[in-house]
Amino acid sequence: MTEPAQTYDVVIIGAGPAGSLAASLLTQAQHRVLVVEKQHFPRFSIGESLLPQSMVYLEEAGLLQSVLDSAHELGFQYKNGAVFVSNQQQSVFDFADKSCDGPESTYQVKRASFDQLLAQKAQAFGAEFIFGSQLESIDFNPKPELIIRDEEGMASTIKADFVLDASGFGRVLPRLLDLDLPSEFPVRSSIFCHIQDNITDPTFDRNKILIETHPNEEDVWYWLIPFSDNTASLGCVAKPEFFERLRQGTAPDLEPLGNDQLLLRAVNQSTRLSKLLFAAVITQDAQQLTGYASNVKQLYGDHYALLGNAGEFLDPIFSSGVTIAFKSATLACDCLIKQFNQQAVCWNKDFAEPLRQGVNTFKAFVDSWYQQQLQDIIQFQDAPDNIRQMICSVLAGYAWDDNNPFVVEPKRRLNVLGELCAP
Repeated sequence: MTEPAQTYDVVIIGAGPAGSLAASLLTQAQHRVLVVEKQHFPRFSIGESLLPQSMVYLEEAGLLQSVLDSAHELGFQYKNGAVFVSNQQQSVFDFADKSCDGPESTYQVKRASFDQLLAQKAQAFGAEFIFGSQLESIDFNPKPELIIRDEEGMASTIKADFVLDASGFGRVLPRLLDLDLPSEFPVRSSIFCHIQDNITDPTFDRNKILIETHPNEEDVWYWLIPFSDNTASLGCVAKPEFFERLRQGTAPDLEPLGNDQLLLRAVNQSTRLSKLLFAAVITQDAQQLTGYASNVKQLYGDHYALLGNAGEFLDPIFSSGVTIAFKSATLACDCLIKQFNQQAVCWNKDFAEPLRQGVNTFKAFVDSWYQQQLQDIIQFQDAPDNIRQMICSVLAGYAWDDNNPFVVEPKRRLNVLGELCAP
């Protein structure tokens, strides 16, 4: 049974950060918006460490004050930088010591609460949300006509002038429209959970994300993202074969490890984290995600655009996912509002090209990290202050700052600097 079609200016697939921010911007511009979300909120998600650049986008969408007002209640942790640990060396980046203007701090958030907060605010602005439903098919006639099916099997026909895909790793439109391309990055795997960290070390700074490199395998790294209630997000990233070696146990007659034990065994191979977390207790079952890096043939088409991870996801190393999601939503909404107002819009020039600029900056940094250039740069203590400030700006999310040479020419600059900083 199919209900009569409803009509909206914009249908957004996914109620994560990109979807709720886009819904907030468009609704405040007096457009009728429907957000379709497969899951029910609150729900667990990774990507908890925001970057200061994100605060700019939250403020533009009228969402920042809600985050500030709810931070303590929801366990959001003030964040002012990052600590990198490698081979007994530690390098601290304070976001206040960056080369560009803009916010110097942000939060580390539990995404279940954060995403629900943004969705509730978007609803307060007037956006409509449907939870527990998913896009089954889409047809362009030439405008989008969508079939949405709920958990009871009821199908609804929705018509829209435009569709924004903010489905994240679900990548709904890339799958339906055959837009997927292989990522340029090797296949990597991430295993992660939430913990009661029980950290007693007085030297540990909860205001910073901790990134540690494996002492023997330079392409294996760990994250620790503290929250304000003495819990934390813990994860390890490596090629799948690293985890397979650990999972098989230490003798042929042992059962393969479960995800919780696998993550703990990986962490026990670390230097700093294993000491910090000796009394930690897992509170959210560990999950494993493999082959998450993605790319697409195009970021937009007639009557649709891809936001955030639905378009391209790089790697979690620099916590760029939510920042890219917010930037893509902001650019797309700027284009849509002009388009609805009968103003000229070039989606390539006004959306795809500027979005790609920042994505390519982060991509160069990710690539340099796994080649160990950036690891050497980060741990090189004698680098000139202005160089560290430029690097710090990108680590803080300011990957669209044309005054930063490491944004304008990231690959060349990192190659040159990597050679100078190599041990």
